[in-house]
Amino acid sequence: MEPTNRLALMANVDFELTRASTTATRRQRLYQYSKSLKRIDIVLALFTTPNHKFSLCFGRRRRVAVLNRKNQSTPEQLEKWMPLIKKYKIIGTYAQTEMGHGTFVRGLETTATYNPETETFVMHSPTLTATKWWPGGLAHTSTHAIIMARLITGGKDYGIHAFLVQIRSLEDHSVLPGIKVGSIGPKMSYDVVDNGFLNFNKVHIPRQNMLMKYSQVSRVGEYSRLKRDSEKLTYISMVATRAFIAFNTARELSKACTIAIRYSAVRRQSKLDESKSELQVLDYKTQQYALLPVLATSYAFWFTAFEITKLYFRVQMEINDGNLSNAQELHATSAGIKAFTTQNAATGVETCRFRCGGHGFSMSSGLPTIYGDHVAPSCTYEGDNIVMLLQTARYLVKCCSRLASGQPVTTPTAAYLTAVAKETACVASSPQDFRNPEILVRAYKHRAARLVLAVSRKLQQNTSKGVSPGDARNICSVELVRAAQAHCHQFVVEQFANVIQNESFSATLRPVMEAMFRLYCVHGIVEQAKDFLEDGYMNGEQVNMANDVLMELLDEIRPNAIGLVDAFDYSDYCLNSVLGRYDGNVYEHLMKWAEKFPLNKNEVMPAYEKYLRPLLKGEFASKL
Repeated sequence: MEPTNRLALMANVDFELTRASTTATRRQRLYQYSKSLKRIDIVLALFTTPNHKFSLCFGRRRRVAVLNRKNQSTPEQLEKWMPLIKKYKIIGTYAQTEMGHGTFVRGLETTATYNPETETFVMHSPTLTATKWWPGGLAHTSTHAIIMARLITGGKDYGIHAFLVQIRSLEDHSVLPGIKVGSIGPKMSYDVVDNGFLNFNKVHIPRQNMLMKYSQVSRVGEYSRLKRDSEKLTYISMVATRAFIAFNTARELSKACTIAIRYSAVRRQSKLDESKSELQVLDYKTQQYALLPVLATSYAFWFTAFEITKLYFRVQMEINDGNLSNAQELHATSAGIKAFTTQNAATGVETCRFRCGGHGFSMSSGLPTIYGDHVAPSCTYEGDNIVMLLQTARYLVKCCSRLASGQPVTTPTAAYLTAVAKETACVASSPQDFRNPEILVRAYKHRAARLVLAVSRKLQQNTSKGVSPGDARNICSVELVRAAQAHCHQFVVEQFANVIQNESFSATLRPVMEAMFRLYCVHGIVEQAKDFLEDGYMNGEQVNMANDVLMELLDEIRPNAIGLVDAFDYSDYCLNSVLGRYDGNVYEHLMKWAEKFPLNKNEVMPAYEKYLRPLLKGEFASKL
C-alpha cells in the first residue's frame, strides 16, 4: 500500500470533522475487536500495536480514564460504570491538564465544591486558566471525562481528587448545560487526535461521581481518607501511562531505524575508488556512526519498556494489598524513564531523518510523521521531561539523605548508590576490557552515583547556609537534571545487560546481541566522556580505548544491520514509508507517490492565466 499523501488530504478537508470522525471510527473498531479478543490480548495489542495512530486516537486516553476508574473506584462504582465502559455505552477521556497548569498537579484550579443540601459536587472553572486543555478525544468524541479537581467541602480545600463528569448527552451527543467544550485548534502535528478544551460553569454532579476508593465525602459533607497516602494513589494511573509511553517510544524509534537503515542500504552515493561502483551509503563509517547506535538504543528501550511494565504491575499488586512502600520508587523511575526515552527517541528519529538526506524531509519517507505525531509530542505530554527528571532527582536525593543518616537504601533501582559509591577508578586496561559487560555496567553505575551524591551534597550545603529547600533545588536544578539523566541511563544499561545475561539466545544470535549491548554502552561513554573523566574515574586513554571498540563494533554490526531492523517485523503498511520498503524498490515508488499528488493532475494550473501569463506576456509592464 502506498503511503498516505498527506498534502493531498489537506486540500479540501474539514480538519475538526476529520479528527472527530477518525477518533469515533477507531473507537468503534476497538469495540469490535474487544468482542473477539481476551483481555490480555487487548492489553498487549495496545502496548505494542505497530499502528501508533490507532493507539493514540483512543488507546492512551481511554487507558488512562479506565485505569483511573479501576484504581480509584469502589466496588459499587465499578459495578455501575465498567459494564457501560466495556460496551462503549459511554466514552471517556482523562482531563487533568489545564490552560494554566500541567505537570504541577497541585496547582490545578478547577474546583469541586460539595453542596450537602443537594448532595452534589459543583464543578467550576473559576478562572480562564482553569480551563481543561489538551485531553485527547475531548473535543468532539467523549461523553464523559475523569476530571481532576480541587475537592472543597465545609469551606476547606482537600486537594486534588478525581470525579466522573458527563459532558455530552447520550441521546444526541449535544453538550450539557453549563459546559463549554471544543477543539484547541491546529497543532504542529498530531492531527489524528481531537485534543479539546473544557470549561465548567457551576455544573452539579452526583456525590457518588467522586471516585471514592481511597477517600470519601459523606452525605453531610464530612471528608475522610480511607487509606494513608491516598493523595499519592490518585496519580498511580499516570505511572501506567508512562509505561505505555515507553513502549510507544521504543516502537517509533525502531520504525525510524528500519526506514533509515533500509534506505541507507539501497542508496548509493559517490566512489571511494574510480574503478569501483558507487558505495552503499550504509558502508560509510559516518552513516554507521549515526545510525547503528540509534538502532542499539531502540533495542535497549524495548527491554526497558518491558521492565517498567513489570515493575508497574508488581507495585500495583502491592498497593492493592495495602503496601505502599514501593510506590514512590515506581513513580520516580517511571517519570525518569519517560523523560529519558522520549527525549533520546526524538533526537534519534531526527538523526534518522537527517541521514536520509533530502528524501527524509519528504512526507513519503514516513519520518516526519513519526517525529511529529509521536516522539515530539511525547516529550511534553503526560509531564514535561525536565519536570519528570527533577521528580526522579528528588527521589534520589531522599535516598542519599537516608544513606547520610546511616539508613540502608534497599529499593532495587537506587541500591547502586551504596554499592558503587566507593569505586574510584575504572579497571579497564585494554580495549578488550570495554567489551566486558561487568566493567561497562559498573562504569554507568559509578557515573550515576557520583553525580547523584554530588548534587545531594551541594543541596545540603545550600540549605545549611539558610537557603530554603525550594530555592536550593532551583539553584541546583541543572545538576539535578544531569544526575537524573545519568541515573536513567544506568537503568537502561542494566536492563539491556540483564537481557543479555538471562535470555537464551541462539548461538548465532548471541554474539550479535552482545555487540549491540556493547555498542550502546561504549557509544554512551564516548558521547558523555565528560561525566566519566570529571572525577578521574576514567582517563583520556581509556576513553580512546572505548572509542576504538566503538569503531570495531560498527564494522561487526554492519553485516547484520538489515537483519536487525527486519527482526522488528514491521510491514510496509505499518511503516507507511517509500524509503523503508521491504523490497527495496524505493525510487520507483517515490516517483509513483509524487505522480499521485493532486497538483500534478493538470499540466497548466489555474494560476497561469491569472498571474503567470500576464507576467510572461508583459501585461504587467508599466504603462507610464
